[in-house]
Amino acid sequence: MKISLITVVYNGETFLQECFNSVIAQTYTDIEYIVIDGGSTDRTLSIIQENRSAIDYFVSEKDNGLYDAINKGIERATGEVIGILNADDLFAHPDVLASVAKTFIDRPEINGVYGDLNYIHPTSHKIIRKWKSRQNTFRDLKNGWMPAHPTLYLKRSLFEKNGAYALDLGTAADYELILRYFYTHKMEASYLPVLMVNMRTGGLSNQSLMSRVSAFVNDYKALKRNNIPYPIFVVIRKKLSKLSQF
Repeated sequence: MKISLITVVYNGETFLQECFNSVIAQTYTDIEYIVIDGGSTDRTLSIIQENRSAIDYFVSEKDNGLYDAINKGIERATGEVIGILNADDLFAHPDVLASVAKTFIDRPEINGVYGDLNYIHPTSHKIIRKWKSRQNTFRDLKNGWMPAHPTLYLKRSLFEKNGAYALDLGTAADYELILRYFYTHKMEASYLPVLMVNMRTGGLSNQSLMSRVSAFVNDYKALKRNNIPYPIFVVIRKKLSKLSQF
């Protein structure tokens, strides 16, 4: 089973090599590695060239943001399964993709796999938050639950059937896609109870008060778009659920 792994980057020289190292260290070998660069002006392109032998497809061009770049990667993907590893994140151990592939092979009826994630300090790698997930039910989506997006692996056929990431919802594009797949289309997914990704803190949706307000509004829009009942209360529950991760 081929897994298409997408890394999107823009001026990511600080942590990109560490991301690449964690991909190269994976014990699973049937990987199609796709790197989409947004036209970086720092050392990012040099780092990519230094690791070119591990990359199956690479392009550097301007885009309309993170999710537009991810959609470009999805369009190029040929694997049966697609996953995303952010340029400043890293796999938690070398067997992550092997575990993902085994889960899909053992359970051919599922369309998605997700697991656990740690938020880590950008430089010290100290754990700041632990996102431990669980096997979801349909009702969970109506209560603000979502899987950790960086741990989510989906069959490529889903994107062809149900569409890719929406580009009008800012940082809530991943949440909207999860709602669309898990709730609207009732996708069946399996929880993999292992730590999959170490994600550095300081994401786009948490950079300022305005970005947090924008994230709240876009979460609400994502819920409305997918006809989730009482969306304002669901957003509040979603935000409050993060408290248990500390």
